Parts: sequence; C-alpha cells; structure tokens
Amino acid sequence: MKRLVVLGGGESGVGTALLGRQRGFEVFVSDKGQIKKKYKNVLEHIEIEWEEGEHTVSKLTNADVVMKSPGISDTVPLVRQLVEKGIPVISEIEFASKYTNATIIGITGTNGKTTTTSLTHHLVQEAGFHVGCAGNIGDSFAKMVSENDFENYVLEISSFQLDGIMDFKPKVAVITNITPDHLDRYEYRFENYIASKFRIAMNQDHSDYLIYDADDEVITTWLKQHPVQSKLVPFSLQNEQAFGAWLDKNTIRINVESKTLEMSTDFLTLDGQHNVKNAMAAGLASMLVGVRKEAIKQSIQTFQGVPHRLEKVLKINHVEYINDSKATNVNATYYALDGIKKSIVWIVGGVDKGNDYSELMPMVREKVKGIICLGMDNSKLFETFGNVVEPMVETTSMEEAVKIAYKMASRGDAVLLSPACASFDLFNNYEDRGDQFKAAIRKL
Repeated sequence: MKRLVVLGGGESGVGTALLGRQRGFEVFVSDKGQIKKKYKNVLEHIEIEWEEGEHTVSKLTNADVVMKSPGISDTVPLVRQLVEKGIPVISEIEFASKYTNATIIGITGTNGKTTTTSLTHHLVQEAGFHVGCAGNIGDSFAKMVSENDFENYVLEISSFQLDGIMDFKPKVAVITNITPDHLDRYEYRFENYIASKFRIAMNQDHSDYLIYDADDEVITTWLKQHPVQSKLVPFSLQNEQAFGAWLDKNTIRINVESKTLEMSTDFLTLDGQHNVKNAMAAGLASMLVGVRKEAIKQSIQTFQGVPHRLEKVLKINHVEYINDSKATNVNATYYALDGIKKSIVWIVGGVDKGNDYSELMPMVREKVKGIICLGMDNSKLFETFGNVVEPMVETTSMEEAVKIAYKMASRGDAVLLSPACASFDLFNNYEDRGDQFKAAIRKL
C-alpha cells in the first residue's frame, strides 16, 4: 500500500486525506499548528492517523508522495529535506487532478479570480452542465473529487497551489491579470511570481486554451519571451481581437472557434471596468467548453457577485456601505476606488505586504474625503496620504472604525472597506474582517 503524507490539516489537507484514503493510500496528516475541531472530527471519523503541534520527521520521510498545503513555503527545511530524499512534494490540485477525467477550467491571477471563477461556474451551471466549483474557493478540489463525479470543474487556483503541480493540465486556463503580490514567498522577485502564475499553462498543448488580459503589459511581455503551446485567447477593453473578446463602446464582442457573441454591458450586474474584463474571461471560458451564447446572455444577468468583493451591504441615511475586505493588495483597492462614483470614506490597513500606495494617489485625491486606518502599524499609510486627506484617523477595532465612518460620511457618500492589506494583525482572515464590518454596520 502506498503511503500519502499530508502536511497541513486544513481544507486542502483534509480533502486530500479523504481522497487518498478512498483511493487506497495509507494516509498520515501532520500539522505544525493546531488542527480545527471540525477537521479533526473528519479525520477521526474515517480513521486517519494525525498529529498536531509538531512534525515527526520519521513518520514523514517514509512517504511515497507528500501533499503540502499551499500555506507552507517550499523553502521550509522539512520540505527541502523531503525533496532531497526524492519524495514528490505536490499540491492538492495536482493530487486531485489524477482522479478525475472531467473538463477543467483553471483560473488564476492576482485579482479578479474569485469573481471570474464564480461567474464562470454560474454560466456553465445555468446552461445545464454537470459542474463543480472548487480550489481556492469553497470546498477543496480533492474533497469534491472524493464526493462527486462532475463532468466539469471550474477551479480558482493560487500561485501557491500552482507551485506544486507536475502534470496538472486544464482544458481552459485563465490568467486575469498579474501585479506584484506575495513577493515574500518569491524571494522578492516579481519575475518568480509571474513564472508561478504561468505554470497554469505549462502542460497545455495545441488543443487547450489560455485566456488572458491583452491589456496587461506584464502578461503580454512574458508571453513574447516565453511562448506557450496552448491556443492564445486574449480579451481587451482597448483593442479589437480577431480571436478573443473586446469592448466596442458598451458592447462586449466575443469571437472564438467560429462562434460569436454580442452582449451589452448593461447585462452585467457588477459595476466597474474590471468586472467587464471578468465577464469577458468568464464568457470566453464558458463558450470554449460548449455553453451556448443565448444561455450566457441570459444567465449573466442573474449573477449576484461574491461575498467580500465590492459587496453592497446597506444604505443608511443615504450613505452606501460597501464591503471589499477581499482586497488584500493595492491593485484590488485601485479597482474598488475606480468603480465607485461617489465621495468615499475609506477604511484601509492591515498587514502590509510591501505595498506601494503611490498608484492610488490620483484616485485618493479625486474621491476620498476621509481615511480610517485599521491596523497595528499604519505609519506607511500616514506617510503616503497624511498630507493629502483630512481627516485621517487610526483605530484598532472594526466597530470603532465603522462608528467613525458613520460620523464622517454625508448624504450621497460611500463608506468603503477596501484594506489593500492582509488581515492577520486584527482578524482571523479577510472573511472575518468583512463579517465584522457587516455586523458593525447593522448595529448603527
């Protein structure tokens, strides 16, 4: 019996353990931290051996294959030790893909991937296809493969998950955009992060498709220097595309594989130019797996967006409260500020990932009437915007931040939580941060 060792007892780790047990592996789960009770219950129910609080090396180095959770860096000494011993260390995406013959749409990018993944799944599902949505969103891919036999999957895939693939090959790959992010995991070299994103296409051939933003100079430059085997399918707001999608005034035009689609942007339920791009990517991906254009036009009008991404929470005294907690980098916050056509009271801050806030300056000067910093260290925000926006205040609790925003805002304004930072200084994760924002608003 082959031995599968799983490093990390979270969503992807426990999903892999389930699938591994189902496929006849002897499974051992090891987590250096504490495993959540709900995951322990699953492991105990299916009688999988596990440990927490340490890695017992002798129980790991006899593995035939190791699945490493995406939060664990390749540079960790234990991972290096396993690789040096010749043990394959792979991601959950790689492991799960070996046990399904489904058609896979894989979606990555710095921003927009959750919305694009959710929208693509919505379009494919509404068209009557048997389709699952997994990966970096909802259930793990491995758990879904263990419990279902879907004919199609739409997967949101992070760079960390792509770092651990060997043979994974989506029929349709999507790169929404690439801007600097997570550089602490990539030796602070942007090119390493770009290369990680392009791993989504590394096993594709001429029968597969790579959908990408043709307006993104980082992507187009990389493609010129590193050609891929897949068919290139660009989308653009700026230039007409002979094969792909483009914006003609307020009409999205798609032309792929002798299929055409024309659709007014009025059909879109989400605001902002970035969501026009997300719709183009989702429309292209759906058409390339066989969804009819009439089904796309019909179902795109019923898509409700995703939680914590420009989520309209409430209107109080003619002030709109918007939850964009998922904006954990500067580029995502740029899209949020750009998409709101009102004066903004902006709640920002958290764990800075080496952010350069200067690209936000034109938006802040034009639209932001007050800034509330919500983080343990706000010095960089004050250095950047302290002489630009008045008032600018600090707080360390969401409830206090929302109360201050309520006082700052006037009729017709928007209060926007778009942190541009990770959440781990004051919150469990971005969902916790967004949920606390919504709870505080409802107490006003």
